[in-house]
Amino acid sequence: MTGPIAFREIVLKVHSRCDLACDHCYVYEHADQSWRARPKVISPGVISQTASRLAEHARDHALPSVTVILHGGEPLLAGPERLRLVCEEFTGALAGTAELDLRIHTNGLRLSPRYLDLFAEYGVRVGVSLDGDRTANDRHRRFADGRSSHPLVLASLELLRSAPYRHLYLGLLCTVDVANDPVAVLDALVALEPPRVDFLLPHATWQTPPERAGGAPDAYARWLLRVFDRWEQLERPVPVRLFESLLSTLGGGPSLTESLGLAPTDLVVVETDGTLEQADSLKSAFEGAPATGFDVFAHTFDEVAAHPGIRARQLGLAGVSDTCRRCPVVRSCGGGLYTHRYREDNGFDNPSVYCSDLRELVEGVEGRTAAALTARELADPAELARAQEELTRVLLARLHGDLAGDPGWARAWELLAGVEEAGEAGAGALDAVLGHPFTRTWVLEALDAVREGRPDGPGAARRLAALAAAAVLRGGLGLPAEVAYRDGEVYLPTLGLLRLGEPGTRGRAVLHATGEGYAVVREGRTEHRFGPAAGDARWLPVRTWSPGPGEPAVALEDLDPYRNCFARPPRLRLGSGEADEWRGRLGAAWALLHRTVPGFARAAAAGLSTLTPLAGGPRAGGWGEAGRHGPGALGVPYAAGVRETALALLTGRRRARLRALTEVADLYALDGAWEHPSPWRTRPVPVSRLLADVHERVAVEAYRRATRTQEPGGTDRIHRALDRLAGAAELTVTGKRLVEELRWELKAVDA
Repeated sequence: MTGPIAFREIVLKVHSRCDLACDHCYVYEHADQSWRARPKVISPGVISQTASRLAEHARDHALPSVTVILHGGEPLLAGPERLRLVCEEFTGALAGTAELDLRIHTNGLRLSPRYLDLFAEYGVRVGVSLDGDRTANDRHRRFADGRSSHPLVLASLELLRSAPYRHLYLGLLCTVDVANDPVAVLDALVALEPPRVDFLLPHATWQTPPERAGGAPDAYARWLLRVFDRWEQLERPVPVRLFESLLSTLGGGPSLTESLGLAPTDLVVVETDGTLEQADSLKSAFEGAPATGFDVFAHTFDEVAAHPGIRARQLGLAGVSDTCRRCPVVRSCGGGLYTHRYREDNGFDNPSVYCSDLRELVEGVEGRTAAALTARELADPAELARAQEELTRVLLARLHGDLAGDPGWARAWELLAGVEEAGEAGAGALDAVLGHPFTRTWVLEALDAVREGRPDGPGAARRLAALAAAAVLRGGLGLPAEVAYRDGEVYLPTLGLLRLGEPGTRGRAVLHATGEGYAVVREGRTEHRFGPAAGDARWLPVRTWSPGPGEPAVALEDLDPYRNCFARPPRLRLGSGEADEWRGRLGAAWALLHRTVPGFARAAAAGLSTLTPLAGGPRAGGWGEAGRHGPGALGVPYAAGVRETALALLTGRRRARLRALTEVADLYALDGAWEHPSPWRTRPVPVSRLLADVHERVAVEAYRRATRTQEPGGTDRIHRALDRLAGAAELTVTGKRLVEELRWELKAVDA
């Protein structure tokens, strides 16, 4: 691990006592009793020193923002004057250094206009603890004499929800008790219109396990799943952080809560005496568990960040037990809350005491939402194509943001905008040139150049101008399209190469769409015409090949300078005879695929728009190549025979489809965190490589069986790989769905 982490969240204990006697409170009722020796209220000196330390920490780590949570005990017991001092000191210390997000977490009993006016002045948002309806709340959250706190909390929440203070309402925190009615609890919380609800499992360890009705190992999972079902039935009326975190991680996103997921913690606690401690929940483990031995007077936040207990919670996957690392849901549950892993004989190197509940909860939420969470691009080629088109436009817009100050780029961009505004013909032409696979290649290379500090504004402007000109010509638009040429020529994406001067020369020309084709205008006069009907030696059009009746023509792209994006170099411009020979081999290969593996052939044809001839003959296995380009392109060895070309078309399109999917949908997360044995490789591989291997091999096995060239044990190896993938924690819901599709494809091959 590298240097100390940066703390972005500070829990500031402003009062160490409470006006309730909740019997499930980890501060007063669990193993650590250090509260007894602490000052009741935080002193001005501790406040000032903590604010100074936090400002120093924010400056040293260039933090854009920090969160300070006022906590207790019950923080409102500190009184409005002490809380005002806290707000003043932290606001002043952080001014000009980092944005300050002030929050307070309270039982709500003492909320009044006096407090809320103060909070409105400093933007302090308010979270309130409430365990649901009155029956549920009174089970634990009572006064010391047994009286209910519920009516007083509801009155405070009514005030907080009123017009002057509604913007301060942060949410509700509910501790789960399986003896309560889960539907009644959620309904009661939702009725209070919270901006967010947090459900917390009661703090427990292997030494002090949670109460379970009838000893059921999944009681908490079943309770939470009933809440989830009700939440879904109500159409998710409020955000529930526990559920949203699960939905995020199942889809490949980050964890949204400390209690789930593998994200490192970035929180430190400051007690009323200035002592610096780890997360409060550790008080449930053993006496002194959260202690670090540091305080704000003698130590910086960086020093406490280097404490072994803090660093242990930065390890992600490496910080969970071996049992958890082998579990397929670990990416979502993260081994559970660190405290809940504690066992006296081996510390925290265990699964959570709620392990059974967490697994059932993750799998239950996944099973209920898999259809909705699965990316539409997986099942719908048209949706995948739309997503890819949008991705190219987003990348181009990003490049425009970087290069808008270049005059040549600005002129070309203005022309491109004119094309887009030119009605249906303009929109269609623009879609065609932006959909050209090597447009993506150019944009990515230009963005790389900007990121690496070597932006080529003039070069990018030339390509953009050529792109806009190609759209003007394709759409037959009445717009003058100025292009710049170098070495005597300019390439017009999707159309061809136009020679405008002698080799080594450079200059500018204006292109026009005419009724008969296209025209070059220089110095106000038409110099010559070119295009489909004008046999001009200075014009080299992009050739095409038709795979078959009713199928769209495919460009044989041997002109675009950005086609050099494959693992091997492209061929130079094919001669007329060579192009005809290649068309013949492509046609024969396509016919072979349709005869032998018609389903895979149809899938390979979907979206194929561009073939680039590559230098050399087929490599071992005869795979085709997908490079760094937009969808629709494929590199095929020019010298390959019919069978090798067929295999190259098949495998190349499989690679291209998987690559296109990974660019717009999350199939896996934490790629490389685990390594998996592969039946085709000598060393373990990350999940991305294993998935890519299987995705190709299913189609290859189908082709080889149909052509009687299969290898012994081919399907057995694929089945082993699919079994491994089925248990891979990295796969998202969409990734798992893809693995299911591969199983169905393999079953069809076996049949």
